[in-house]
Formats: sequence, structure tokens, C-alpha cells
Amino acid sequence: MTKNFETKFTAYSFIASAVLLWFGWALSPHHIGEYIVASDFPSIGENIWLWIWMYRIHIFGWVFLGIAMFALVSITSRNPYRVLLLPGAGLVVIGTFTLAIGAAYFYNFGAWGVGKTADMSPVAVQEFMDSMLYTNQYVTCFFRFGRIFSGVGLVLLGAGFVKSNIVSGWLGWFTVLLGLAAMGIILSIPDNFEVYKPIFHIKVLWMVIMGVFLLKNGVNLPKLKK
Repeated sequence: MTKNFETKFTAYSFIASAVLLWFGWALSPHHIGEYIVASDFPSIGENIWLWIWMYRIHIFGWVFLGIAMFALVSITSRNPYRVLLLPGAGLVVIGTFTLAIGAAYFYNFGAWGVGKTADMSPVAVQEFMDSMLYTNQYVTCFFRFGRIFSGVGLVLLGAGFVKSNIVSGWLGWFTVLLGLAAMGIILSIPDNFEVYKPIFHIKVLWMVIMGVFLLKNGVNLPKLKK
């Protein structure tokens, strides 16, 4: 098992991503669902600066997950099962930044909409919401496909873990099952954030476990067969 600066950096990146993602979500005074709706704006406006900062922290959690995945790839790039590990990590990164783009939209439009709708009549607010209907639909697709891409990536990454013994077998299977659950829920129930919400918390737990495991044990890097 290899434990060095590279594994420690990767581990701390996973832990940082988990902390930023979860606390940014948990401390936010208001949560937007699958779409921005008119009632979100007054709720956000009750404590707008706390909401803005928590959203910033949450978005940087996705950024740190991207860093963690790239770091993991740099460690495992010479592994004989990199054909699973690299595409898996790549899809997780694609899904992660697709989710970050969706979150950035909610962050920007949520804060902007508070001032925009402050003095509007109910009719004007409804017209404003109608004008952003198509964008709302696009962003919801970002969230759905970001979760699916990440799920596919986790399945491949977990399979690479299992085959290569880079980490313990149970962690590899946990990664596979997490990816399958993420894909299955989105494909079968595409428009219900409440149903998907537990997967977000389990994914954060997976990041913590990955970070702690790498700090404690490092990674198993077997010599390549000639």
C-alpha cells in the first residue's frame, strides 16, 4: 500500500469536497427544488447573504470533488485496470461539473430574482416566471443528466476498484451500488428531488469514506506485469 503526498492530497480533496457540499447545503436557509418557483424568491430574500454564501460553498464542493477525481486518476493512471478507472473518473467529473453548472444557475437567478421581483405584482411575477420557463427546463436536465453521468462513472470506477484492489473490496462494491442507485432513481423517477435527496447524503458519505481510507491506508499499486 502506497501512502505519500499524492495519496494525502487526494484524501484531503475528497474530505474537503464532502465538507463544502454538505455544510453548504445544511446551513442554507432555503433549498430550491427541481425548478425555481415564484415562492423561492421571498424565502431567499429573508436571509439572502447567508443563502448566497452557502450556495458558493456548496458549488465549491463540486469543484473540490473534481480536483479529488483528477488527483485519483493521477495516482492510478498506470494501473492495469485503468481502462475502467479513467473513464469512470472522467464521467464522474463530467457529471460533477454539469451539476455545478445547474447549481450556479440557481445561485445566480435565485439571488437576482429576489431584487427583480421585489416590487412586482402577482401577475408580473407570473409573467417573469413564464419568461424563464424554458431555462428552468434546461437546468433541470443539467441536474438529471449530471446525476446520471456521475452514476455511470461511479459504476465504472467501483468496478475498477474491485478488479484492481486499489482499495478494499467493500469500498469498491459500495461505489458500484451507489452509482447504480443514482442512475436507477433518476431514470425511474426523473422529477422528484425529495426521492433523490438521500443519494446526495450517501454520496457525501462516500467522499468522506474515500478520504479517510486514503489517509489511513493509501492505495494498493501493484507492479505492472510485463
